[in-house]
Amino acid sequence: MKRIGVVLGRREATPLEFWVGVEGDGLLRLDDLVVVEGFHPQVGQVRFFGMVDHVAKVHEGESFDTDTFLAVEGKLPVSLAYVAHVSVTRILPEEFFPPDPGSPVYLAQEEDLELALYYDAMRNQRGSTKLPAGLLKNGEVAYLNLEFLNGVKGGHVNISGISGVAAKTSYATFLLKSLLESGVLEDAHQARVLLFNVKGEDLFFLDKPNARLTEEARKAYARLGLPATPFQSVAFLAPPKKAGYLPDVDTRLEGVEAYHWDLVQFCQRGLLPFLFADRAAMTNLGFLVAHVTEKLKRLAEGQKGPHLQVEDWPGGEASEGMSFDQLGKARLKSFSDLVRYLEYKLLGPETGEGEGDRGWTARQAKGTLEAFVRRLRSSVENVAHLVRGDRPGSPPDPLSGKAQVHVVDLAKLSPQAQMFVVGSLLKDLFERKERGQYRGRVFIVLDELNKYAPREEESPIKDVLLDIAERGRSLGVILIGAQQTASEVERRVVGNAAIRVVGRLDAAEAERPEYRYLPTSFRQRALILPQGAVILHQPEIPVPLLVHFPFPAWATKREEVLEDNSAEALRREFFG
Repeated sequence: MKRIGVVLGRREATPLEFWVGVEGDGLLRLDDLVVVEGFHPQVGQVRFFGMVDHVAKVHEGESFDTDTFLAVEGKLPVSLAYVAHVSVTRILPEEFFPPDPGSPVYLAQEEDLELALYYDAMRNQRGSTKLPAGLLKNGEVAYLNLEFLNGVKGGHVNISGISGVAAKTSYATFLLKSLLESGVLEDAHQARVLLFNVKGEDLFFLDKPNARLTEEARKAYARLGLPATPFQSVAFLAPPKKAGYLPDVDTRLEGVEAYHWDLVQFCQRGLLPFLFADRAAMTNLGFLVAHVTEKLKRLAEGQKGPHLQVEDWPGGEASEGMSFDQLGKARLKSFSDLVRYLEYKLLGPETGEGEGDRGWTARQAKGTLEAFVRRLRSSVENVAHLVRGDRPGSPPDPLSGKAQVHVVDLAKLSPQAQMFVVGSLLKDLFERKERGQYRGRVFIVLDELNKYAPREEESPIKDVLLDIAERGRSLGVILIGAQQTASEVERRVVGNAAIRVVGRLDAAEAERPEYRYLPTSFRQRALILPQGAVILHQPEIPVPLLVHFPFPAWATKREEVLEDNSAEALRREFFG
């Protein structure tokens, strides 16, 4: 062991914290881990493990600020004091008495490091549960206890930080890489990932090598026990263009499939509420949405898409492409047709004569019915290309197919359409897991949580996310959520995350109560964190860890795609 200093006697030492005087040319930095051996005749030898959370240097012998100039010139005798504050992380055995002043302090390395960070406790009957989560300042691997992530003892991850600086998505994908390919998650081959792409097309190249990957980054991956390779099994899905069926993408033109729901799926799965992103302020309108949703479910029962058959109604023939079967039932072939049909059922003929169908109106006031119809009409422009009756539906299905990671693009959709896609997918996935239709774990990566689960507002999507946060880990559904400001996200969503990660924070945000679990020094450091560094907090370790994670081995944009080093490219270069 390398001695670094001694426990100071001028400052109070307790079982939970003490000060260290660094001796000679010794170096002690923030986040360094140390170990001290104490002894008491009644209990024997005790070892104190701790982390440095404050370091300072001061001239002893100065009385005034200007004395420093005299000391530098050699005119005033002073001593340089190099001191560090240590927060105790563990005591073995658990005998809570303070270390003696003058006790030697050593840097914690190898086995001592593992004891200081409880790595020895990260085991179960099947073996190690140490999941690589990055690298510490000293180059050692930082681990998460997998059992606090896979649902055994806890679940969910929450990541906070300034957009574009905190690298929230980069760390989320790094965690996925560790989960799927470190070998720690024993049933990793059965795990599925639903990854929402919310900005640009950054995640559309997860399966391509990164041309900017350095040799240093490759060594970091090797140190972590991870392959420096892109993701091997990925499906990419994007919404169709509003005119046509092709996926609406710009940078990746191959290997992307368009997704949409047909009218029968929309009705059978009860997706209507997700068009009302904000739960209706009026209780009556919320009740009407639920009532119409159930009516549509019964209407679509037993039908097979894509179009929806309904009973005849006057004006149906006016819709382009509308047709009727031999029994006089109309075939709705677009979302616009469905909206017009509901308008007729709720408000009656367009002439204004008569009333709506009482079986559909649920005896609601005309103002409530009109508010409902207005909202539906306004949604046609946003979601008509996502809900259609002209071809069978092909919504994203992360629980089926061969691909392990499903990237679902939202970037070009309107806010209402984004809400609809996220809510519909999460509802379907969670219900299927509840019914036991898929046994493997499912990891959901969703950025901008403050939009989908806001603290103050209520919505059907927020209800689904709360269900996942509170009951998901027992079903093997794990949410890796991210946002710029945790203070704007529903408390129960953030509070149920066993693992919390913080990147660069805004100064005002860092002072919010949501970050009080971080010591003051860590909240201050969050203001200056560089990209590639995050603060990691997990239940088993009493102090946060500052960890660095390597540059992505997978391309994050088109210009990073490594293509010219392929065998085919080399063959073309030399042989034409």
